[in-house]
Amino acid sequence: MKKIFKEKPSLSIQYKTSFLLVLVVAFVAFLTQKVIGYIGTALTLLVVVSLLAITFEIMPVLLAAVLSALILNFFFIPPLYTFHIDNTEDILLFLMFIVIALINAVLTNRIRKAEKTARDKEEKENSIRLYNTLLNSLSHELRTPIATILGAVDIIKENREKLSVKQRDELLTEIGTASIRLNHQVDNLLNMNRLETGMLKLKLDWCDINELIYSVIQKLDLTTKKNNLKFKDNDQLPLVKLDSGLMEHVFYNILNNAILYTPEYSTISIEVSYHNDMLRIVISDDGNGFPESEIPFLFEKFYRLPHTKTGGSGLGLSISKGYIEAHNGTIIAENNIPTGAKFTMDIPVESSFINNLKNE
Repeated sequence: MKKIFKEKPSLSIQYKTSFLLVLVVAFVAFLTQKVIGYIGTALTLLVVVSLLAITFEIMPVLLAAVLSALILNFFFIPPLYTFHIDNTEDILLFLMFIVIALINAVLTNRIRKAEKTARDKEEKENSIRLYNTLLNSLSHELRTPIATILGAVDIIKENREKLSVKQRDELLTEIGTASIRLNHQVDNLLNMNRLETGMLKLKLDWCDINELIYSVIQKLDLTTKKNNLKFKDNDQLPLVKLDSGLMEHVFYNILNNAILYTPEYSTISIEVSYHNDMLRIVISDDGNGFPESEIPFLFEKFYRLPHTKTGGSGLGLSISKGYIEAHNGTIIAENNIPTGAKFTMDIPVESSFINNLKNE
């Protein structure tokens, strides 16, 4: 359920607003009473009370209802400028006005409270659902590398004299790979928390995109699958101002996903270009691509494509999108032609004039 009502002003402001709004509307109605009559004025004041009831607390709305009734009686219902009413129909009109205004105020307030209760309940259910999703993901994504590390350490301890140098190196490699995976998952959780709490602050500095991408490639685990990773640095690129730490996470998350979810021997390509203060990075592959119906959900938290193998918490793309948008950029996911997936990132950047001269 979408949040309909914004944060309400303070109670004192609600009282003042209700009082002044009723007076202003009554004054306008008094000036035009020959045109609309006191029945039209009554309907207008009821509308005012109804609108106030949509937003304000019950007591300021009740003040508006009572004040409207008194003004209607004193200034509009004959005899004027007195609270006495001679006509039976006018007495009924006045009583109906009071009853309708009060009932409207009370019922609207109860509806709003019921809506808030339902909204809070739904938000709580969503939080529990996300919490369960996170726990289910972490039960595998954190436990697996931890188990690998503990198992490898135990083997080394118990068979120190029996293991060959090659076997020890293999076990140490497993420990290193599991440690990187564990660190990556913890980083994703911390980074998502930074995004959601608004604590993310960009640390902009001059950055060589070519060097940044090469550093990310060196951190990728390309030992388990024989993927072909293609990247040719662009000598024409200027230095650009970015938060290199955040962008490193972006490139790592997208490239690591491509390695995990494309078939063996797939080609993963990285292309970087710069034009009119806009940096464009395109990461594509020739794998299986995305189901068209799933593309709108790719950047949602904890989202993973149906029937995909285990591995990943479903946070990488969501975090990447948040980091790109923190740079005032955009990221688009689509299917590559003829096959595969493609991510296109466009980021407005400040470029180095000195580096442009050097390239020329």
